[in-house]
Amino acid sequence: MKNITVVFCGGTFSMIIDKKTGGAVPHFHGEELLEKIPEANSLAKISMYEFGMFPGPHMTPERMFELAQKVKEIVNRNDVDGVVVTHGTDTLEETAYLLDLTIKTEKPIVVIGAMKTSSEPDWDGPRNLTDAIKIINNPNSAGMGVLVCLNGEINAASEVTKTHTEDIETFHSLDFGALGFVDRDKVIFNRAPRKIEKIETEKINSNVDLIKVYAGMDERFFKFSAESKVDGIVVEALGVGNVPPPAFDGIVYAHKKGIPIVLVSRCPSGETLDIYSYPGAGKWLHEEGVIFANYLNGQKARIKLMLCLGRTNDEKELKELIEEI
Repeated sequence: MKNITVVFCGGTFSMIIDKKTGGAVPHFHGEELLEKIPEANSLAKISMYEFGMFPGPHMTPERMFELAQKVKEIVNRNDVDGVVVTHGTDTLEETAYLLDLTIKTEKPIVVIGAMKTSSEPDWDGPRNLTDAIKIINNPNSAGMGVLVCLNGEINAASEVTKTHTEDIETFHSLDFGALGFVDRDKVIFNRAPRKIEKIETEKINSNVDLIKVYAGMDERFFKFSAESKVDGIVVEALGVGNVPPPAFDGIVYAHKKGIPIVLVSRCPSGETLDIYSYPGAGKWLHEEGVIFANYLNGQKARIKLMLCLGRTNDEKELKELIEEI
């Protein structure tokens, strides 16, 4: 049997419905949950590392980076064959992507969560945990980067996003589709991740704003960010990468202050391109020096920019790290 470490971070996986408030709250520690899922120990030799009992919104970039250092330490041990990370689903895709960018290993790392608490009859935590163990037991999971698995669907951390507020079937890769799936005891991979990349850095710079563009937007939010002395801005633009002309002026203002600007689309799928050249269009943003993040969504682009800024402030190097040629 393989030796698998579960790094427990909390999330809905650990929650129960509080009788006083009627809402879900953290309750169970990792070892307690493992006792409630005895089938996990029949699939592998499981050890537990308790990182915390954090709801998804309590995971900060600094906490994610600290988690990455701990997972890296664990997965590099000779007596560990793979790692499962349990996490709150609200920020799961951000943490999973950060792990994917910062941990270099051939060993499988699978990030899971739960959409239902253990108080509910359709608690999905046990299945997600056992599915993750089955993935690690499968030799095809090696060298696939960090994986995300909920509801039997296997996705790449670099591609997946949460698509529904409460549906169990919420994590999908909208642009490229799932890597594979778990069907009872079978783990089936249909493809490899589109891209696996690493960013070597010893720190993270979380002083990065994420600004969503809307119809009729002006320059105010961009000027506010610039005057607040942020170290980077991610812009969720319209369509393939266009903004209203007053917003364009705000972006130029921030960029002239030496702030790197990364552009994504506010659309749920598709890439950013500089194919329009009217005022405020992507062509002029690109010529201004705005970095196009291709298929990344806003939250992932922010993770990537924060890691890159932990390594360098040089805009040319940032462009090379973030933008695909």
